[in-house]
Amino acid sequence: MYAQGLIGADTASGETAEFLAAFQARIDANEKIEPREAMPEGYRRTLIRQIGQHAHSEIVGMLPEGNWITRAPSLRRKAALLAKVQDEGGHGLYLYAAAETLGISREQMTQDLLSGKAKYSSIFNYPTLSWADIGAIGWLVDGAAIMNQIPLCRCSYGPYARAMIRICKEESFHQRQGYEIMLTLAAGSAEQKDMAQDALNRWWWPSLMMFGPPDSDSQNSDQSMAWKIKRFSNDELRQKFVDATVPQADRLGLSVPDDQLVWNEAKNGGAGGYDFGPIDWSEFWSVVKGDGPMNRQRIAARQKAWDDGAWVREAALAHAAKKAAQPQAAE
Repeated sequence: MYAQGLIGADTASGETAEFLAAFQARIDANEKIEPREAMPEGYRRTLIRQIGQHAHSEIVGMLPEGNWITRAPSLRRKAALLAKVQDEGGHGLYLYAAAETLGISREQMTQDLLSGKAKYSSIFNYPTLSWADIGAIGWLVDGAAIMNQIPLCRCSYGPYARAMIRICKEESFHQRQGYEIMLTLAAGSAEQKDMAQDALNRWWWPSLMMFGPPDSDSQNSDQSMAWKIKRFSNDELRQKFVDATVPQADRLGLSVPDDQLVWNEAKNGGAGGYDFGPIDWSEFWSVVKGDGPMNRQRIAARQKAWDDGAWVREAALAHAAKKAAQPQAAE
């Protein structure tokens, strides 16, 4: 079983220096940690926090896009968006199942979300004001997610790494779908191109915030990287995203809303990269603390879904209990 209640190098709880060193040796050897194997309590808590936040983000992320299913401009767009939103729901289920292997229930994770103890990605607290926002979310938000999630396929915790393989494949499709929407709008009428530019203007900076606070302010990044839960720091991933996305904006004929954006030949060890302007971290922390444009609406929607689904959970448990109580038929 995983090591319950192990905090620091506390010999009374069994988490000795030798145990921690042996565990780190497994991590350094790129071994996968599986659910029933001994692990430090800090490792388990970190995974629960990260996987739970990831799962909540997938489910809450259905809301801004689901808002446009009935208003998609064509049947083709409607079907594609409906499939995407369904995919996101599936991603949430994969991730909740992965977190449950660490000894936390889905009910507890949901209650933590509704109480404000658990968080989800700040990006989903922004409204979708036009159809172009659906393109921007696919291109920028899912693009940032892919940048962050591909390294998670090599996460040291086996169930999380395996869940991420399928999720990343589907997210790649979502990113292409969003970029294709933006490409169509940018090549359309002046009004359509303006709509695409407006969406880029509103989603660019929140997308950069998706990678989390700067490394200098990140409380968990170093330990997560030492445990190989994460493989790159927040700032490294943010830089990779900017370097990959700016040329795509150029291809669209759209302008990134950053007057300090400039190519720097000396960046990335001489490989080159973009310098970009300062991020408004006060906005980020305001949204994280619940004061974003849509925080209250998002949590209200999740609370309603949880309350409305109570009878389904109760019926399923009653059915399972009744079935378990029935004598097994002789073979």
